Amino acid sequence: MALAEAVKTSENSYTVESAMNVLLSKLDEALDDVEHGRVLDEDELWAEIDAI
Repeated sequence: MALAEAVKTSENSYTVESAMNVLLSKLDEALDDVEHGRVLDEDELWAEIDAI
């Protein structure tokens, strides 16, 4: 899974549309995870953060 991606135009800049598409895609994935119970509880979350 890519953390972020954007499409460069011929002018070597990122488009707002490509950035919004990435953000909405990630939001859709997150909502799907919540709906299917694929989430961490608070203790698991802090363990993940501490591991970083």
